[in-house]
Order: sequence, then C-alpha cells, then structure tokens
Amino acid sequence: MNKRRIAILGSTGSIGSQALDVVRQHRDRFEVGLLVANNSSDTLAAQAREFDPGAVVICNEALYGSLSSALADTDVKVFAGIRSVCDLVASDNIDIVLCAMVGFSGLEPTVAAIKAGKVIALANKETLVAAGSVVMGLAERCAAPILPVDSEHSAIFQCLLGAQSNAVTKLHLTASGGPFRTWSKERIAAAVSADALRHPNWHMGAKITIDSATMMNKGFEVIEARWLFDMGPERINVVVHPESIIHSMVEFEDGAVIAQMGHPDMREPIQLALSFPERLPLDNRKLDFATLGALTFEKADTGRFPMLALAYEALARGGNIPCAMNAANEVAVAAYLQDKIGFYDIYSIVERAVTGTDFVVDPSLDDIFATDAAVRSSVARSL
Repeated sequence: MNKRRIAILGSTGSIGSQALDVVRQHRDRFEVGLLVANNSSDTLAAQAREFDPGAVVICNEALYGSLSSALADTDVKVFAGIRSVCDLVASDNIDIVLCAMVGFSGLEPTVAAIKAGKVIALANKETLVAAGSVVMGLAERCAAPILPVDSEHSAIFQCLLGAQSNAVTKLHLTASGGPFRTWSKERIAAAVSADALRHPNWHMGAKITIDSATMMNKGFEVIEARWLFDMGPERINVVVHPESIIHSMVEFEDGAVIAQMGHPDMREPIQLALSFPERLPLDNRKLDFATLGALTFEKADTGRFPMLALAYEALARGGNIPCAMNAANEVAVAAYLQDKIGFYDIYSIVERAVTGTDFVVDPSLDDIFATDAAVRSSVARSL
C-alpha cells in the first residue's frame, strides 16, 4: 500500500503538532513531504530531523539562515517565504495538504494547493470565512476535495455520511461556551487576555482561544458550515454544550438527529481527514458511557457574546463583508492579547469594520486580498 504524502502547513502549531502525532502512530500509512512554520524555527528543525520531509519552509525569511544551518547535515531542503510554500504544495511529491496556518495567511497557499488539485484537509477557518465562494468554486473547478478538520465540521461530515442522501433540515454546531460561559457581562468586560486564554476543554493556540472566548470562533464555524455543506445560515444553529462530548449534530425532516461524539481530542478529526475514507486505530481516550455523567445544553447568549450575532449578520450580507470581519478581528485580537484594548473593544472594532467596509457583492480573489489589506490598515490606525 502506498503511503499518503502529507504537507503540513503550520506544523509547529496545535493542529500541526497533533497531526505529527497521528503520523507517529501510522508511519506505515503516512509520510511527511513538507513542513511549514511561521516563526518557530527551532521546533521546525526538530520536526524535520524526526520526520525527514523532502523540504521545510520558514515563512519568516529572516530565520532562513539559522534554520538552514540547523539542518545543514541533513538531506532536507530548506526554503523561506510564503511564495515557496505556494510552489511546494503543488509538487508531485504531495498527495494531501493539511492547511493549519493561523489566520488569513493560510488563504494563499490553500488556493495554490487547490489549483494543483490536491486533497485539502482544512483546519484554517479564515480561508472559507474570508473567501468561501471563491475557494469552493475553485475547488469544484480543480476537482480538489476539501475535507474538514475542525471537530465540529468533521462531526457534521461524519453524520452526513450516514444520511444516505436524505434531506437535512438543520445543522447543530456545538460550542463549549469558552472560559466565560458562566460569567456576568460586567465581569467579562473586565477580563484580561490571561483570563480568556484559560479554555476549559481544548488546548489551542492563543488566537483561536481568544476567538472561542468571544464566540467569534463559533461565528466563523457557522460561515464555514455554510460553504462546506451548502446550507443557508437560517438552517445552522449554535447550541452551547459545556462538556464538549457531542461535537455537532445533523437534523432530518422527520425530526431524527444524528450526533458525533468523542472526548475533546483534535487528533481524531485530523486522522480521519488524512485517512478518509478509512478509519484507523488511534491511541486516545475512549468514551465510557457508564461514567460519562450528564450531557447538558444551553442557548447561545448573544447579549454577552455579540460576536456570534455579528458573524450571522456578516454572512447574511455576504460579498466581502465576512472578509472584512475576519481582518478586523485578527488585528483586534492581537491588540487584546497585548492587553492594549478591553474584551468588548474587540466587538466594537469589528462591528465598525463590518459596517464601514465598501461592499463588493461578488468579490474576486483580488478583491478579497484588497479588502483584507484595507481593513487591517484602517483598524491598525484606529488603535
């Protein structure tokens, strides 16, 4: 059996690191062809020594020299810059591209991989949030399958496999509620970044953890679900499920609901995307229903977490508005992580960007990049 040759974009982050653990468990099935990191050159060098990829890329070109020196005694080829990433993902030596770069920076290499007809294991939310119509249209034209890696979208994907073409009436995305689920609005308003980074269930990078605290992350997932599953926003529901055992659900015309369950562990959806349509063994914690206890559900509170409602609004408006929302959010979250602004200032900044952006009803990829640059510049000047 031929090994699947994987490119991991964002290999030193949370998703990338867990993907490499999947590879460790199945070296007979997977081979790492390309590793990409932004700044973590020491970790990238260590990964390269362990997995012996054909090439590595450090996106921060200033770190090329140190990385090249660190790997000088190996056969690993070292490159730098996002352009190199775009070139290498199109290589004949790559079968599947795990897109796990953080933020809008993941869009360009994902597009390059799609144009090359690669299988895309998509963990980068911002790709579909900012450019959903463009990306999905391109994927169809290039016959590039997009397999979801987010636990919620992987859950829906798995539930739909059992639908057997029966009509789906609603998608239910579950949300943990984040670290502030039980906090009053007044207490949330005073929260600093260290408070927001204490997620109760998942271990993620700083940016996505803040997005979980604001529930912007769940808003992003609503937009992703719209594009991945061709489902209108009125048929995508968010329900808070603090235990994070049910990862999402699909509801059918007769009222039946199929749910996908498991302990919070991103290796499961990562592995499924890499091995699909097969399921492989995974050394992880298995559910014990006798000791699991209660599973609870709550209505999402858009009063305390207005970013979720804003995401629905941006999706309803369409065009380049979700791109503007994402760009403003990335700048605002970066400022919050440095404790330069308050928690609810993130919402105020993003809301102004959403209402103030020049609307493009049917944006091209160039329009998306232009919108992103303009909004980032505008928000940065306002801080």
